[in-house]
Amino acid sequence: MNVKKELLIGFLVGIIANTTGTLAYIVLFSDLSIMETYTAAVTQGHVGSLLALGAILNLIAFFGFLRIKRDNRAKGVLIATILTALVILYYKVF
Repeated sequence: MNVKKELLIGFLVGIIANTTGTLAYIVLFSDLSIMETYTAAVTQGHVGSLLALGAILNLIAFFGFLRIKRDNRAKGVLIATILTALVILYYKVF
């Protein structure tokens, strides 16, 4: 299969896993709604922490792709995780 297509699939899986993990964390551990939790996280400066907790699901996707020998998809997940880390860095610095 085309390498670029495999990287894109892995990247999309990484973004979806991160979003799902963040939403799952909010739903499971917050008494507020999703938007209220996000607004509170922005005002208190905890958006980076929410994203970092959501990125835990990327571990499952990454090692799952490695296990089934889809290395380029695993690289795509890694790229999505690095992008998430840069977004977290942005929220921490600015």
